[in-house]
Amino acid sequence: MSARLPAGGLRLFGKLDGYVGGLFLAAYATSFLLVVGLVMIFNLASNLDWFEPWEDGSRASTPTILRYYLLETPFLYLQVAPFVTVVAGLFSVSRLVRHNEMVAVLASGVSARRLLLPIFAGGALAAVGMFALRELATEALGFKRDSLLDVLENRRAERVFENLWFRDDYGNVVRLVEFRPATGSPPLAEVRGLEVTLQDAGVAKLVRAERAVWTRFEHGDGWRLEGGSVQEVENQSRTYPIDVLSGVSFTPADVLLVDKGRDRAMELSFGELQRLARRDPDDVSYQTLLQYHLTFPLANLVLLLVALPRMVGRERGHAIEGLVEGCLLCVFYFCFDFVTRALGMEGSLSPLLASWLPVLTFGSLGAVLLDSMGT
Repeated sequence: MSARLPAGGLRLFGKLDGYVGGLFLAAYATSFLLVVGLVMIFNLASNLDWFEPWEDGSRASTPTILRYYLLETPFLYLQVAPFVTVVAGLFSVSRLVRHNEMVAVLASGVSARRLLLPIFAGGALAAVGMFALRELATEALGFKRDSLLDVLENRRAERVFENLWFRDDYGNVVRLVEFRPATGSPPLAEVRGLEVTLQDAGVAKLVRAERAVWTRFEHGDGWRLEGGSVQEVENQSRTYPIDVLSGVSFTPADVLLVDKGRDRAMELSFGELQRLARRDPDDVSYQTLLQYHLTFPLANLVLLLVALPRMVGRERGHAIEGLVEGCLLCVFYFCFDFVTRALGMEGSLSPLLASWLPVLTFGSLGAVLLDSMGT
């Protein structure tokens, strides 16, 4: 027996759903090319200095820049995915109105809410896909993309990070004067100038080393020290040398994550944020972004809820008015979202409230608009 909804007895996944879903899918592809393409052009226009010669006379090759933007495309999409979804929804409804198909369906007894169900389902799928893509793209492409970005921005063949402070898995305070993620053959991470403050059996100790190299021991990977020493903080006269870092837990990947969290926190994945939040639970910015990574994908559905009802019931010649009203509501959403997120990052609002307030406010508005939509 075919699944049916009360509205007009319309069969789920039938011809009408297939038609509207096909319109939305085609509009989504067009919207993706339009929105992501424009963002990429603006990004490239703001980085024209990448094509200029470096101090040593060399320059970044065109294939390097093209490879960077190929890897960057998923991350650019993640920044504007809700825009892509709402533009696709508006395009789809605009076509239905322009060809009088909306009027014909409504006249047959099918409600506008039922007609637009495939579009709302598409928005929900986009939300799930956005969350999954962020995790997969960060894991598979993040390091390569970040390496190319460092080459282009800093005009150097080797990545170097300076003056990094962070807490390791045990809560020890670590300072790296200089960190090089890949040197030597095979690639080995290298630290120049290491300081660690830790507690060992209730005794505060300060570990210093001129150089540390991430290498493989019989029992596993770890840091081999050169010029390493341990000094008891309360008894400065007691100092002894060490050649292996113990009682401290951080890997080269952890150091790269710390730098990313410091300079590009918005690009962190949900899994990366969880690791940083566990190490530094007092940092409200990580707590806010953890919630935000859950709520931002929901904007794919929320924006459809507030934008599409403004176009339904409009006469053919006045559909543009509904389009403008829907776009303005979307702009208000992102402004509100930006303000609450900023307040959450600085600690003026709780992370939960800062992230969920825009979704709940505009989601409620969308539910009211959807309920009052012409049928």
